[in-house]
Amino acid sequence: MLAKPEAVFDRHAEWEALARFATSPAASARFGVVSGRRRQGKTFLLDALARATDGFYFAATEDTELESLRRFGRALAARAGTGGAFELHSWEEALRRLYAVVPDGLIIIDELPYLLSASPSLASQLQHVLDPGGVARETSSKLLVCGSAMAVMGNLLAGNAPLRGRASLELVVPPMDYRTAAEFWGVADQPELAVLLHSIVGGTPAYRHEFVHSDAPAGLGDFDSWVIRTVLNPAVPLFREARYLLAEETGARDTPLYHGVLGAIALGHNTRGGIAGYLERPSTNIGHPLTVLEDCGLVAKEPDAFRTGRSTYRIAEPLITFYSAVMRRNWSFLERGMAEQAWQAGQETFRAQVVGPHFEQLCREFALRNAYTLFGEPPSTVAAGTVADQAARTQIQIDVAVLGTDGAVLSLGEAKWRQTMGIAHLDRLRRARDLLAAKGHRVARTRLACYSGAGFTDELRKVANAEGVLLVDLPALYADPS
Repeated sequence: MLAKPEAVFDRHAEWEALARFATSPAASARFGVVSGRRRQGKTFLLDALARATDGFYFAATEDTELESLRRFGRALAARAGTGGAFELHSWEEALRRLYAVVPDGLIIIDELPYLLSASPSLASQLQHVLDPGGVARETSSKLLVCGSAMAVMGNLLAGNAPLRGRASLELVVPPMDYRTAAEFWGVADQPELAVLLHSIVGGTPAYRHEFVHSDAPAGLGDFDSWVIRTVLNPAVPLFREARYLLAEETGARDTPLYHGVLGAIALGHNTRGGIAGYLERPSTNIGHPLTVLEDCGLVAKEPDAFRTGRSTYRIAEPLITFYSAVMRRNWSFLERGMAEQAWQAGQETFRAQVVGPHFEQLCREFALRNAYTLFGEPPSTVAAGTVADQAARTQIQIDVAVLGTDGAVLSLGEAKWRQTMGIAHLDRLRRARDLLAAKGHRVARTRLACYSGAGFTDELRKVANAEGVLLVDLPALYADPS
C-alpha cells in the first residue's frame, strides 16, 4: 500500500481506495470514477497519487474539442519524452495514443465533464477502448476519471450510460465530517466556535487556506471579527464563492429564481409549498430549480421520519445557506463595503436561521456515527420527523429520530442551540413517544435524547441519570467516539 503523503490531511479511506486501485496487481486494464462537489480536495488527492505512482495526469479545462486535443497531445508527448506535441484529430485517436504511451501505469483525467461538454461522444469512445477487443484490454493500465459536476458524473455510470458496468472503483469524495473539520481548522478544543465556523464553511477543505489566506478565528471572541474580515470582505475570495458555486454547479439561467429558492429554504421555508408561498409563485414553477439543485448536490430532499409522503428540503452547502440568509439580505451594506453593519444586521438571523438548523443536522450526524454505542444497533434512518398531537391540535417536532432496521423507534431527540434544556423538553419527547406507541410504532427500545448548545438544568440531569435519557452537550458532540 502506498504511504499517504503528509500533506494530505485525513482522507484515510479515500487514499486507501485510490492506492489499492492504482497498485492493483491485476494484469488487465481497470477503470475508476472519482467525483464530489467542488473544493473538496479531489485534484489534490489525485495529484498526490500521480506523483506517488509516477502516473500520467491530465487536467481538462473549459475548451473547445480542438484545443483540448492539442493540450492532450502536448501532455502525452511530454510523457513519452519526445517533446513537441502529438497531432491528434479525434478522441478515438487520442485514446489509442494514450494507451500506447502509458501501457502499464496509472492514468488520471481530471475534470472530465469539461471534455464531455465539448465532445459528448467521448463516453462512448471510452467504452469502446475498455470493452473486450479495445486497445485498453491489451494493457494493464489503470484509468481514473474525475469530475466535480455531480449531475454529469452521476449519469456517467447510470442506467443505459455507455460506461455502466465498466468501473471497478466508484469513489465520492465528500466534505469532511464536522469533527475532522474542527481539527483541520484547529478549533477541536473549542466546540462552540467549531459549530459556528462549521455553520459557514462546513467541511470543505479549500476554504481553510486558499479562500481566506489561512486566516482562522483565534478564539470564540474573534469569531465576529473573523466573519467581517473574511466572509464579508469583498477582497477575500470566500466573499463571492457561494454565487460562483451556484453558477458553476447548475448553469442556471434564471439566477434570481434559484437564489430565491435557496433563500426561502435558508429562512426555514423548507417544504415545496412553503418555498412556493414565500416566493409567491405556483409550486409548479419551482419544480425544475429544485430538481437541478438536488441533482448537483446543493440541496437535499429529506423524508419525514414519521409521515409518509412528507419531505423537507435542506441546503447541503453551509456557505450557500449563510449567503442566502445573511449576505444576500444585507447586500446593500456589503456592496458599499460596510461589512460591520451587514454583520450587525444579520447576526440574529445567523444564530436563529443558520446555526440553529445546522446544529440539528450535526446532532443527527452524531447519532448516526455513534448509533452502536448509543442505541446498541445500526439505524436504518436518522432524520427529523413530526408527530401529530390531535388532542392538543399541534405537532411535536422531533429533531433527531433514529429508526432501527426493523422499523422500531430507537431514539427520539430534541436539539436546542441557544436554550438551556429542562424537564419541559423531556416531557415533550415523552408525549411524542406515547403518541407513536398509540399509532402502532414499536417504542420499547426508544431512548429519549436532549441535545443542547447551552447545557441542561440540574433537574433534567438528575432525571436523565435515573431514566437513561441521553444528554449531549457541545463537549460530548465533539468528543472522540472511542
